[in-house]
Parts: sequence; C-alpha cells; structure tokens
Amino acid sequence: MLNPQPDTHPEKGIVTQLRAYLAQTDLPDDGRLPPERELSAALGVSRTELRKALDVLEAEGQLWRHVGKGTFMGSRPLDTFADITALARRSNPAEVMRARLVIEPEITRAAAFTATPAAISEMRLCLSRSRQADTWRQYEGWDTRLHRTIAEATQNSLLLGLFDTLNAVRRAVTWGRLRTAPVRPLPTHHSFAEHEAIVDAIENRDMAAAAAAMRAHLQTVERKLLEKQMRAANED
Repeated sequence: MLNPQPDTHPEKGIVTQLRAYLAQTDLPDDGRLPPERELSAALGVSRTELRKALDVLEAEGQLWRHVGKGTFMGSRPLDTFADITALARRSNPAEVMRARLVIEPEITRAAAFTATPAAISEMRLCLSRSRQADTWRQYEGWDTRLHRTIAEATQNSLLLGLFDTLNAVRRAVTWGRLRTAPVRPLPTHHSFAEHEAIVDAIENRDMAAAAAAMRAHLQTVERKLLEKQMRAANED
C-alpha cells in the first residue's frame, strides 16, 4: 500500500480557505476586509501564510491593497499615474481603439442631448484650428481638445472621468512612429469631414447621427492605424 504523498503546496489550501471565507462573509459597502490579525485568527493560519494567500488573490485582481487603509475586494481604482502606466503596459493600440469604439460614440450621443451653445462654439473652434495646424503635433492637440470638449458637453462627470482615463491610457501606450510625410495633415485628411459630421449632428440634437458619426470616424482611425503598423512591420 502506497503512503499518501504530503501536500507540497499547503498555500493552495489556504487560498481556497480564504476564498470560501470571503464568499460567505458580509463585508462593508466599501469592500474592506477585516484586519490581518482577525483574518488569520478566523482561518487558523499565521499572518505570513495569510499574506501569501492575499498575494495570490491580489495577483488575480480579486482584491487590492492601500497602505494605511487596508485590503479591499475588487479591482484597484484607476486614480493615480502609476495605475494608468500599469494599465498601459498591459494594453496596446488595438485594445485602445476597441475601447474607444465602445465608449466614445455613446459619449457623443449624450453630448448631442446636453451640449450648450458655448460647448458647440468650442467644438467649432477646434475644427477651425485643426485645419490651420502647421504640424501633426498641433493637429493632434486640437483633435484631442475636440474629443474632450465633446465629453465635457455631456455635463456628466462620470462619463468625463471615463474619457479622461481612456485618453490617459491612449497617450501612454507606445504607438511607434506612425506619422511620416507630409509634415502636416493634407486638406483632404479624412478627419476634417468626419469631425464636421460629428459636430453638425451634435448641434442638430440628432443623437443617433452623432453616435454613428463618431463610430464611423473611429473606425477610419482604427483602420488607418492598423494599415500603418502593417506597413512598418513589413519594412523592418
């Protein structure tokens, strides 16, 4: 008769035990876990063993820690530069574009309902200045300002916060040198007419058309970015 093999990974059992405990425990509204001394006593494990189990759940994204405040269930809020940088490292241009396609058309739909005359005037200024840009950098500055003005026009702080988070990740992601010649957008650059269509729909309070125009614009941007990446890869 074979002797049973000893468990060489006892921490796995502690992780399972911790999962079960958290699943049946009523946590406060903010999701804060009990202090480590209480958790270790409830589970019958040492604090060192408990911390290893907490590390596993944190790596899985099941909980997060804040020094001086405690441990919380759920994903860490994206409220610091370090969070944005970490998220950007796990992302890529294709993911950013797909996220924009999900979020920005609905932001534009909302803006068509709530935009003030002052907000629409600001959008028109962005359109004008982007056409006058002498460099790609200037154009992209006005392009970013236009998209944020649309988000501001929703008069919804949560939607604006989502836009700012997505935009911060977009700026942090490494896009490579996708801009070459010419040194500035040509008068026929696709975004000019597409941006005009977006702002026209917002000004006309046509929510469906505004969302559709933004979606069409982002789909063009996505297609052209991927085409440039493919060309750059073929040249390497």
